[in-house]
Amino acid sequence: MTPTPRRFWSPRTSNEIMSTETHESPNAPGHGDYERRDISARGILYFLAGLAAAAILIHLLLAGLYNYLDKREKARQPSVNPLVSNVPADTRKVPRKYPDTAFPDPRLETDERTQLNDIRLAEEQKLNSYDWVNQKAGSVRIPIERAMDLLAQRGLPERSQEAAGQTVRAVTGAQGRNTKGNK
Repeated sequence: MTPTPRRFWSPRTSNEIMSTETHESPNAPGHGDYERRDISARGILYFLAGLAAAAILIHLLLAGLYNYLDKREKARQPSVNPLVSNVPADTRKVPRKYPDTAFPDPRLETDERTQLNDIRLAEEQKLNSYDWVNQKAGSVRIPIERAMDLLAQRGLPERSQEAAGQTVRAVTGAQGRNTKGNK
């Protein structure tokens, strides 16, 4: 009886998967023998040199490809209107010194961290300083810490019971008129 060839999808029996037989080999660990042939240092150095040469070659090829694509894209750029003044040579990149007034609002952020930091510093300055809100009306801005101290000393402002009752009656009366009108 000839054994049938196994395919990778055919089920295997437990005898085919694991075997309890031991095989003694003169090269097996424990026999005092070890692999005598190690990799040489020369082979490692040749491999590293080839790897470095391949990396440099790939870098140069990619730099050339990007330069070619960049020149091709510059050639395909539409011409700039002759009435526009102070135009940079490459319109795809904005130079650092290019005037901010050349572009209409809204503009792209050029340095988000610095701009956000400036906004936060201005807010902190506003929250922690004295200043006039409306000098004619006599309203001022005071630092948060001072406002909390004053609130702790003086307490919350209170309304009299009569004023609170009139406000509640006025609100409920206005709501009652609105519901009657909607029916």
